[in-house]
Amino acid sequence: MTDKEFINRLANGKSDIIQTFLDILSKTGSRYCIIGGLAVNAYVEPLVSLDMDIVVAVENVGAICKAAKERGLKVEEFEHSVNITSPKSDLRIQLQGDLRYQTFISIAQESNVLGYKMKVAKVEDVLQGKVWAYMDETRRKSKRQKDLADIFRIVEKFPKLKSLLPQTLQEELDK
Repeated sequence: MTDKEFINRLANGKSDIIQTFLDILSKTGSRYCIIGGLAVNAYVEPLVSLDMDIVVAVENVGAICKAAKERGLKVEEFEHSVNITSPKSDLRIQLQGDLRYQTFISIAQESNVLGYKMKVAKVEDVLQGKVWAYMDETRRKSKRQKDLADIFRIVEKFPKLKSLLPQTLQEELDK
């Protein structure tokens, strides 16, 4: 079984929503990069997630949403994100609206993630995004704990990155 088959089977995929979405990004000429747990998987031993967190250039969001709807995907717009789903897959795509992530796009690198070639934020940027998510006390505690675990996973593989963490997180790692 290939990585693509694995993730699609796990997501109950009757269609390959990741490839569909990557095709939309290509068709619209959109600048983007993967962030979040899927991006963490590009750098450390993968863990399964049914979320694909992505930042796209602000000027591309409208074209992406339009193309997604044309492909039969459901598009839900929220204050700080856009969620894209398919009735043929349990995988959820979330376009991050936080403008802090926009700088990640220009220095993202193409990588193979679960059998897909996609642009992934640099490991330092992925770590920064995880720190922002963990420090956001409005997020559910369970989500913040996953963010903390991802921070630990990154720093275990790339110990030099520990110095980029706020002091409180460095102390948490030392416990």
